[in-house]
Amino acid sequence: MYTVMTPEQVYEFITSHRLTAHLATVRPDGRPHVAPIWIAVDGKDIVWNTGDVTVKGKNILRTGYAAISMDDSVPPFNSVRLEGPVTCSTDLEEVQRWAAIIGGRYMGEDQAEIFGERNGVPGEMLCRMTPLHVSGIFDVAAFPENNEAS
Repeated sequence: MYTVMTPEQVYEFITSHRLTAHLATVRPDGRPHVAPIWIAVDGKDIVWNTGDVTVKGKNILRTGYAAISMDDSVPPFNSVRLEGPVTCSTDLEEVQRWAAIIGGRYMGEDQAEIFGERNGVPGEMLCRMTPLHVSGIFDVAAFPENNEAS
């Protein structure tokens, strides 16, 4: 049977795994848009980079709100969800610094500077979500004790 995560466990899950996050935003006509992103955690904020002319970038600039989900691929599976307001910065020093942190997190510290230079350029922005809703569950596919899968 699944177990509900505490907010602390959600952040522990995020920081202890290098999983691609799934960012959900809303298009101007109300249709959803989901895109894979790499993230980092700054205190309780979730940060990522994106282009200001991408679908996700334009949606965030328009609405100022997004949702993120992450899950592992190891049975019995764990997943987390966060949603909240998003602010964006085009300050190139800040964009480049966080692009390096995020790139280093996913590709290794020896690649951090390369990703900072690649993604810390005009047209890129740093997005910062301050989650209002944080939830997660451990053991999504687990069966209760004394109960066999059918």
